[in-house]
Amino acid sequence: MKKINTPTIGNILKEDFMDSLNLSVSSLSNFTQIPETTLKNILNNKEKVTKDISNKLGKYFGVSDTYFLNIQNDIDKRSN
Repeated sequence: MKKINTPTIGNILKEDFMDSLNLSVSSLSNFTQIPETTLKNILNNKEKVTKDISNKLGKYFGVSDTYFLNIQNDIDKRSN
């Protein structure tokens, strides 16, 4: 049976949110006050979304403050 690859939080953030608004990392950093290095690490799957980051992204994108954290937690569960 072929296994379906689980998307990463970086893929979801970039493709479903940033690309649709034509947002660069530096613009998102300025709007959310999340350091550029943190955003780059999340996009490159070197860092996970925390409660604070989820809150800031949620406010900016108009979703719940736990939206991105819930996705991160779901991805973590599927990866185990």
